[in-house]
Amino acid sequence: MSRPPIASQMRLDRLLANMGYGSRKEMQGLAKAGRIVLDGAPVTDADRRIAVAPDLAQRMTVQGRPLDPPPGFALMLHKPLGVTCSHKEAGALVYDLLPGRWRMRDPAISTVGRLDKDTSGLLLMTDDGALLHRIISPRSHISKRYRVTLDRPMAGDEAALFASGQMVLEADDKPLLPAALETLSPTEALLTIDEGRYHQVRRMFAAVGNHVAALHRDRVGGLDLPADLPAGEYRLMGAADIEALFGA
Repeated sequence: MSRPPIASQMRLDRLLANMGYGSRKEMQGLAKAGRIVLDGAPVTDADRRIAVAPDLAQRMTVQGRPLDPPPGFALMLHKPLGVTCSHKEAGALVYDLLPGRWRMRDPAISTVGRLDKDTSGLLLMTDDGALLHRIISPRSHISKRYRVTLDRPMAGDEAALFASGQMVLEADDKPLLPAALETLSPTEALLTIDEGRYHQVRRMFAAVGNHVAALHRDRVGGLDLPADLPAGEYRLMGAADIEALFGA
């Protein structure tokens, strides 16, 4: 990926403990038992310093299984309906869709922005703070595209209003940035926005007298939600995905 690793080297026991595999003492026990293998050879010294790089997941196994992605990774998740982007709220959470030990990782995995409980689609997650802030920074101009299903047919003047840069939502004091609306049918459209205000898409259509019945995000920047990624599943992002994200 086009970003530096979080750490160039780290003690093996600390690395695995930070990745949620267990305590440092437990990792020392696994090492002594020959259960940690690097490049085909057991690593019996848990004090050994390991170079932290993306390819470590292909070179190391822990108790016979490939290593989880090392620090400095990102993933795309197909968020289903009814799941909340939160660590604390009641009910199903996006973090429940990831391996359980990932909750113990340090640095922690965070969502890049949020999708509300009633919105499905492409959600990015990462433990790389620099990457997260680069994506959400207004200077990066990362757009988001949503497929919108409406309760009632559109009037026909929505595209011009949304693109005007003069629309002010209720309780806001600043106009929205211009947004692009592509009509698919009288009650379906693709809406591309360059900011992420609270419930923005739903509030935009409410302001023109309509109601969003279903909302699905299918693109962030130049990165599309893979057609073969089922709801509730995730995929690690590679260099090409990062390039596509910022390349739009």
